[in-house]
Order: sequence, then structure tokens, then C-alpha cells
Amino acid sequence: MSDAALMLGGVELGGTKCVCLVGNAGGEILEQVSLPTGRDPAATLESIATILGGWQQRHGPYAAVGVASFGPLELRTDNPRYGFLGLSSKPGWSNVDLAGYFARRFRVPIGITTDVIGAALAEGRWGAARGLRHFAYVTVGTGIGVGVIVGGLPLVGRHHPELGHARAQRLPGDTWPGVCSFHGDCIEGIACGPAIEARSGAPAGTLSPEHPVWEPVGHALGQLAHTLVATFGPERILMGGGVATAQPHLFPRMRAELRRSLNGYLDIEHVPGGLDAYISPPGLGRLAGPLGALTVAADAYASARGSARAAPPGIARRATDAGKI
Repeated sequence: MSDAALMLGGVELGGTKCVCLVGNAGGEILEQVSLPTGRDPAATLESIATILGGWQQRHGPYAAVGVASFGPLELRTDNPRYGFLGLSSKPGWSNVDLAGYFARRFRVPIGITTDVIGAALAEGRWGAARGLRHFAYVTVGTGIGVGVIVGGLPLVGRHHPELGHARAQRLPGDTWPGVCSFHGDCIEGIACGPAIEARSGAPAGTLSPEHPVWEPVGHALGQLAHTLVATFGPERILMGGGVATAQPHLFPRMRAELRRSLNGYLDIEHVPGGLDAYISPPGLGRLAGPLGALTVAADAYASARGSARAAPPGIARRATDAGKI
């Protein structure tokens, strides 16, 4: 059996829902199901493991399992808390040992990274970032996260990028405090789905493109793009997530704010395809996140085999690594 045909389990663990899937390293999804991400981590993880375990009876044992989760995650492989969630804004989920749970349950190589890094890796392998070495994947949904790829590998230092919690220059006269429980009016606190609903009184997906809430949201996202351009010079910025998918008018707003904010500095206007191509939807659409879980599973399997193509930083965990939920 070729590596591309090996069975892989995947989990995209989001703040609102999680997607469980079984597929292979060629990017083929065989089965997929969604369930809510509840407030009880033990119950949610047990439901996920039961679903993944049941699929093995139909498709055969997994070569590896990949987890692409909301953060913050500890991704330094030399840290005893590797694979743990940090202080999360989702109640009940702080300090959960995600990698350890799946390693103990399935006894196969476990790949783990953030949901946005996973989506970025999938876009680089199968989507709109194929052939690129430096790019970013932004998700705008329950939260705002950014997966940064530099030289073909995820950027992970002491922690992975948390650019949703960067500060944005506010619109003149806008004093709305934001909803982030840690920072108030960071980019996530102004422009994520819960922030839009808190400010407008309605879910983000139900609002018309003319609603006034989109002015500060588009401004904040443009500020995020400015930060990305100024820090590492991505070849492309992909933007996905539930809010961005439901409200495609955010793309021209974000581009316009980036143009205004850069004020002619740098040469972003001259990239092939212009700003329309430079800031664009993910090529994999809603599958970017789930396929990210398969990507990190495939990389964990390759790393465990001692493949010449080693797993990116913060991806692999041995089946024997132990820990507690």
C-alpha cells in the first residue's frame, strides 16, 4: 500500500464545533461528521474518540491521527506540556492535554497543531498556496487566528503566532470596548463573530453587507493585513472561516484598508493578479480546516517512519507520550 492510501484519522477542533474525519494522505476524505465543542472537554473528546474508533472497523486501523485545534497550544516539542491547550477563552478548556489524550487512546503517531496552521499547511499542499513558500492563512469566525508559513514551514517560536490578539489602530471616534476577555479591543475583540453579534445585535451571517458594523470590522482586518505585510512579507494572504465565507464583501473592504494603510509603501499592488489575488479566499474552501487535520496526521506518520521529509515543528507526538486531560 502506498503512503497516499494509508488510513488517517483527523480532528478539526474549533471553538464552536469540531469536525471528525477519516481519509488518506492523498487528501481524500472518506467520511466526515460535525459535533458541538461542548464545555466539558472529557465528554467532547470521548465523543470524538468514539467516532474515530468506529470508523476503524470499516476502513482499517489508522497509520496516524491529526488534531488541528483552536489555541493557544504548546507546540514546542521539548516542553513537558507539548500538545496542551494554554489559557483559552473557551470556558473549561484551559490546560487540556489534547495530544496525550489521543496518543493514549489510539497508540499511533499523533500530529497536532493549531487549526489555522493546519489549514495553511493544507492550502500549501492542495490549495491556493501551492508553490508558495511564504504565506498566511487567516480565519475569521468564532475567533480570529493566523497560520504563518515561512520557507514552507509553520512559524513557531516560543509560541505560535497569536495575531488575532494584536492591537489595531482604531477608527477615529470608535470607542466600542470589544469582547476579548483578555484584551478587549484587539483585532479578535473587534472583528470575530461574537464581537460582530455583540455590537450589531444579530449573528454575523445574517447581516446585510450595508450594515454599519462592517466598517470597523473591515478596518480591523485591513490592519491585520498591514501587520502581516510589514512583518514577514507574505506572497499571499488567504482568509477563511465562517464569517469570511458568509460575508465575501469583507475581502474588498480588507483590501481597501490595506491599500489606504500602506499609503503607497511596498509593492503589494504589483503582485501578479493585484490585491484581488493577494488577499483571497482559500482554494479548499470549507475543507481547508478538516484537510489540515489530515495534513498533520500524514506529517506525523512520515516523521515517525524517519522519512527524509520530516514533520514541521510542533506536529508530531509519539504514541507512547503520556499526560492527563
